[in-house]
Amino acid sequence: MKNYVGDRAIVLGGSVTGLFAVSPLAEAYREVIVVDRDELIGVREVRRGSPQARHINGLLARGARAMEDLFPEITAEMISAGCPQTDLAGTVRWYFNGKRLAQQRAGLSNVAARRPIMEVHLRERIQAMPNVRIMERHDINGLVFTADNSRVTGVRVQPTGDVDAPEQVIEADLVVDATGRGSRSPLWLEATGYGRAPEEGTKMGLGYATRHYRLGATNRFGTDHSIVCVASAESPRGAICTRTDDGLVELTTYGILGDHPPLDDEGFNSFIKSLAATEIYDMIIDAEPVNDPVLFRFPTTLRRRFESLERFPAGLVVVGDAVCTPNPVFAQAQTLAALQALAMRDRLRAGGPIDSVEFMAEVGRIVDPAWQMTETINLSYPGVEGERPPQVLIMLAYMKQLHDVATRDSSVTEAFLRTASLVDPPESLMHPELVWKVTQNLLAAALPAREGAAA
Repeated sequence: MKNYVGDRAIVLGGSVTGLFAVSPLAEAYREVIVVDRDELIGVREVRRGSPQARHINGLLARGARAMEDLFPEITAEMISAGCPQTDLAGTVRWYFNGKRLAQQRAGLSNVAARRPIMEVHLRERIQAMPNVRIMERHDINGLVFTADNSRVTGVRVQPTGDVDAPEQVIEADLVVDATGRGSRSPLWLEATGYGRAPEEGTKMGLGYATRHYRLGATNRFGTDHSIVCVASAESPRGAICTRTDDGLVELTTYGILGDHPPLDDEGFNSFIKSLAATEIYDMIIDAEPVNDPVLFRFPTTLRRRFESLERFPAGLVVVGDAVCTPNPVFAQAQTLAALQALAMRDRLRAGGPIDSVEFMAEVGRIVDPAWQMTETINLSYPGVEGERPPQVLIMLAYMKQLHDVATRDSSVTEAFLRTASLVDPPESLMHPELVWKVTQNLLAAALPAREGAAA
């Protein structure tokens, strides 16, 4: 007979983060219930409760590996279903500071699927697990605590839209909050005497609009799968244009500090025409739009430091965007959620229930490198508020030079993207070989200036 650590675990939220969490929980609990206010089963399009699903969502290479670890063979299933496989350094065309980086295949693979299709594949996997039940179309009204408030013992739920229906209490050994940025756990914890988790973030004023196309005669992808134009201080508009499932091209374009893409055809196309990656405009102007542009506003990044609370209840953990919503341009959120699910699995496989305090500290450690890296990059825009101590300015200058070297040296592109994909830690960018290449680049740039001064 299988040794379970508990009778029931409840996952709040049926998004990608919640589905990732089901995999380790189904190994360790006799029953796992996923609760969500949306209809989930059989849904293949954008859900009302997931507005970001209209836009490009992606797993970085580290996240793609983690997803495969959580759901073996799912990558092959998605590719067989028509989702293209990409290599982030070899078949993705990157532009930084308006310049194209050199490319080379590096094994940094992921699968380019629209968010709703990715959810379908994950849901089908968990629906096949005999001890998993999806409780759709239910609102989550609150957590249930013991009399001394030291432990969460379940959740209170109610059928969505039916105010006359009786509230139901579902008991659980573990509750996993995967309800995203709008999580009410901070409020519930504060109301129960735990205090409010400290929050931090950066005001980005980001806005991005997405449209889908079928390619016309003009195809600027060549052998590449994606074209990514990363916004910078010199070129503050960006875009991600990628082939995706069902033969579609998915285009998300963005601007910061209120410079958002217009939604009318002329304005949207003009915004695309202003990008450094001019081939995106050349391609879409000849393509067939299959829908209208849709805008999503992202005012600030957000991190909640639950690990900093003096006390935290047993029987509860918080994961995914409910802990950290980094700048979506860097596509880190799903990967961080997958890594948190793997960490959960490691603890459960060790043979005991999860210690909530220890696990939330581990979630903080998983988030730290990615958060620090992208929050530093956010400060490269002069209009973004925030302190810029000398070490931040030095790192920003170093990264700009590194990207410049990467326009000529594909090995530098690979090293950078291994870090950006969360495969290698940020400190790997300070490898002596990379530092030497950046130094040579600086010396080469300075030499003509000195020669000119001497003349």
